[in-house]
Amino acid sequence: MPSALPKAVSKLLKTISNKRARVVIDRILEKGFITTEELEKKYGYSHPPRAARDVREAGIPLETFRVKSSDGRSIAAYKFGDLAKIQRERLGGRTVFSRAFKKQLFQKHKGQCGICSAHLESRYLQIDHRIPYEVAGEGRISIRKPKDYMLLCGPCNRAKSWSCEHCQNLLSGKAPQICLKCYWASPKDYVHVALKEIRRADIVWEGDEVETYDQMKKKAQAVKSEVPAYVKRIVTGHVQLREVRP
Repeated sequence: MPSALPKAVSKLLKTISNKRARVVIDRILEKGFITTEELEKKYGYSHPPRAARDVREAGIPLETFRVKSSDGRSIAAYKFGDLAKIQRERLGGRTVFSRAFKKQLFQKHKGQCGICSAHLESRYLQIDHRIPYEVAGEGRISIRKPKDYMLLCGPCNRAKSWSCEHCQNLLSGKAPQICLKCYWASPKDYVHVALKEIRRADIVWEGDEVETYDQMKKKAQAVKSEVPAYVKRIVTGHVQLREVRP
């Protein structure tokens, strides 16, 4: 059992209302830590780091460490960090964005996901800090500046979250300028992906383009290739584009 917390800290922790954050906090209070396996299998969260991130975004410091899973694998677990560093101004939970602000972003970006450029209804797009809150902090980000935020579809938001959670800059460096040069913050002008020398092209085929995609998929299958690898072959000139047109 974890040692008793000061009453003032316990009282502060009880102010967190976010459901995922609440699960993490309550389990740590009970057991001392919570694992990604528990979050996934016991509580049904398919992306455990997102739950931990909710706690951090609520101003509660967490530490990540490694434990053995039920089948012997090395997995992540979370416990409280230095609670003297609780960010009291964040204890109300994540920033609640107004409908007007989301509408402003939706119009600015023409209803497109900031990563894959898919055109979606507003309800399928989520507002995300361009630079993770854990790095920038609310003091460096203003809700009055739409340039500091981006709209992401669910899959891209989860991919960004996972990549950021494992980036050394978020874990220890916390340099906003490094984040700004990352694909996840500036997909149109970047030099790294989570500090790795990688280049990405997330592509979505929509409407009339779907027929072209289906034809290309058949061509890829015919040569026993995955679609992304086949696209690379087209781009690098190993496959003529006319071969994949319907």
